[in-house]
Amino acid sequence: MRVHAHDADLPRCAPAEGLRALVAALGARARLAEPLARHTSFRIGGPADLLVHVGTAAELALVVRTATAHALPLTVLGGGSNVLVGDGGIPGVVVKLTGVFRRVAWEAEGDVVVARAGAAVQLGRLARAALARGLAGLEYAEGIPGTVGGALVMNAGAYGGEIAAAASAVEGVDAHGAVRTLAGDALAFAYRRAALPRGFVVTAVHLRLCREAPAVIAARMAAARARRLESQPQGRPNSGSMFKNPPGDYAGRLVEAAGLKGERVGRARISEKHANFIVNEGGALAADVKALMDTAQRVVWERSRVWLEPEVRLIGRW
Repeated sequence: MRVHAHDADLPRCAPAEGLRALVAALGARARLAEPLARHTSFRIGGPADLLVHVGTAAELALVVRTATAHALPLTVLGGGSNVLVGDGGIPGVVVKLTGVFRRVAWEAEGDVVVARAGAAVQLGRLARAALARGLAGLEYAEGIPGTVGGALVMNAGAYGGEIAAAASAVEGVDAHGAVRTLAGDALAFAYRRAALPRGFVVTAVHLRLCREAPAVIAARMAAARARRLESQPQGRPNSGSMFKNPPGDYAGRLVEAAGLKGERVGRARISEKHANFIVNEGGALAADVKALMDTAQRVVWERSRVWLEPEVRLIGRW
């Protein structure tokens, strides 16, 4: 079914001509006013002006060029984890990668195997695929819900491992729609971030993985899975860790020491199991979560003189 854009459907805050052009080019894969709660692990978020599903590099380049030409904000939404979308939604164009961006290719380079993983590949599934081939380097990712692209952008990690250790190159499309490849050592990885050019959309990541006995890899993955199940809330929508760990300490410990476990605003609650998680009890608003974050920052500062920096990305209209 082809989607048609009518003037009455188009949001006033974004140039209607650019949105109309994308709807005409992508048809049913372009959705006006798509609720983003359907696309985030928090199950929270207002509508996108336009959500587009993009399956090829050529389509992505078209979307980027069109957005640039019409001054449309462009946001790439991976697995929807580690983000909190405002109740007012996201202006402009929201991109979801699919198709070729879900593929993985494996190439041996001596004792190392390079996995070229599309940005839309789920990171935990890639870790299990590596295990099946006797390849180590992604064990920490077991249970992480995000995609490879999102993991690269935030330098995702856990239990002493992070994606920066394996990333050797990154492919993507720049703000002008040109395809580029960046060497891993040019990304200047830091704690929970990678230095990407402004407007650069990650399409694939090259990961160097080492051969090791599958039983040894499986044991490390099982240990990571057990730690995650034991320490993190299960069964309620959430977005992972809300705050970065400050140097020499843990955000969860500080929030717990401030007496905030179980604190509620609306339908959002600071988890009793892990104080660095906020869970959606069903129908929570982004404003509820943000209010809890503000409270945690203020009370922890008053008690410990540590200012907690958000790890979750707050995006969209607030």
